[in-house]
Amino acid sequence: MTDWPALDRQAHINTYARLPIVLERAAGTKLWDIDGKEYTDFLSGLGAVNLGHCRAEVVNAVCDQARRLDHVSNLFYSPVQIELASRLAEKTGGRCFFANSGAEANEGALKLARRWGKKTHGPNKTGVVSALGSFHGRTLATLTATGQPAKSEPFAPLPSGFSYVPFNDLEALESALDETVCTVLLEPIQGEGGVWPADPEYLAGARRLCDERGALLIFDEVQTGVARTGRFFAAEYADVEPDIVTMAKSLANGFPIGAFIAKPEVADAFGPGDHGSTFGGGAPICAGALATLDIVDSEDLAGRAAKTGAHFRNGLAALGEETGRLKNIRGLGLMVGVTTERPEARALASALLEKGFIINNIGDEYLRFLPPLTITTTEIDTMLAALKKELKSDA
Repeated sequence: MTDWPALDRQAHINTYARLPIVLERAAGTKLWDIDGKEYTDFLSGLGAVNLGHCRAEVVNAVCDQARRLDHVSNLFYSPVQIELASRLAEKTGGRCFFANSGAEANEGALKLARRWGKKTHGPNKTGVVSALGSFHGRTLATLTATGQPAKSEPFAPLPSGFSYVPFNDLEALESALDETVCTVLLEPIQGEGGVWPADPEYLAGARRLCDERGALLIFDEVQTGVARTGRFFAAEYADVEPDIVTMAKSLANGFPIGAFIAKPEVADAFGPGDHGSTFGGGAPICAGALATLDIVDSEDLAGRAAKTGAHFRNGLAALGEETGRLKNIRGLGLMVGVTTERPEARALASALLEKGFIINNIGDEYLRFLPPLTITTTEIDTMLAALKKELKSDA
């Protein structure tokens, strides 16, 4: 029998702290390892399969398109790519660029913002302000924009022109927005930082300040987009529109795609040759994204996420009151975070994995839940019962 972890250690660069299971197949909210053990997925591949695993309509759309036209590069028009861009334009009023990941989407958005700043305000309009605790990717620029020094400092020297402010602190943002800043980059909910929502007033204030200071506002909706939070975009809760929005994760329900979408007057800062991607917006992946959007709309998965997410957070709150071990339940829709009273999040995630539930810990203090939007309240209650038993086992 193949020792997959051992083979992995030989063949892969060691960049992932992998969980001790080898997955073989998936369907809906379930995953099975090579021994046939079943797991209920409360992580969705880090929020990337909002429709559930191996959704037939998406898989069929990708396969059917690949049989007709697979890859021809972006030197040619592609009807399915144009159709997807048009669908996203309907939701945002902007123009799209397709990439392959969230990091690429954020990288492209930052490039566009700097290009716009120089063209509109002169050569010194290049500064980027982002929030402490944020996460925007692992390329050099997006890692620099990430407000977590522990992640970026090992790769110094880093690109210049980036500064950071405390999240949800409008006064700090106002102080940082000098005449050199071309853009402010924010997550409506900080995901990798522990699921911390921005106050609606903060996002509205950021919009006002950017307008006053001649800077662009970028919302990173890589994790929050595609109905995850109960709205198609999380910023809709604050009724705030960015100049550029970035997407990825579940746009094609787990198939690799990213996008940044800019208002037309901002998008015009790019011309031919200013940016590009060999594989971005490939026809099969765009077909999968179109199928994903069809299902999100036809099944009102945003509405479902809002209702199911409220049930989930209420259950966690009740569990926290009963055990005294959970606090600060937060999030929107089915993007849920909770803080543990003790430094035990890692141990709880490991214990739940043994019981057949895949949940996520961020360090030893935060649990994060990103289940498929098709998760049922019964599945949620079953997981909460297992979590309750674990919390009470060593109370």
